Amino acid sequence: MILLNDLILSYEQDRNQHPDSPDALLDYCQQKYIYGEIEVGNYRKIYQYLHSQGATSSHEIT
Repeated sequence: MILLNDLILSYEQDRNQHPDSPDALLDYCQQKYIYGEIEVGNYRKIYQYLHSQGATSSHEIT
């Protein structure tokens, strides 16, 4: 099970920087899900949490 802290650490390791916004972390989470690196249940929990914090995906149409 991947948690938010694990996702942040993974982001930092992959990109050599701290996520600059919840939006960036949400996009990263979606990428990990698409590549099968996050299970659907964990993805939904993280997505819902980040969305509740005001994050929007670059894939959302406005």
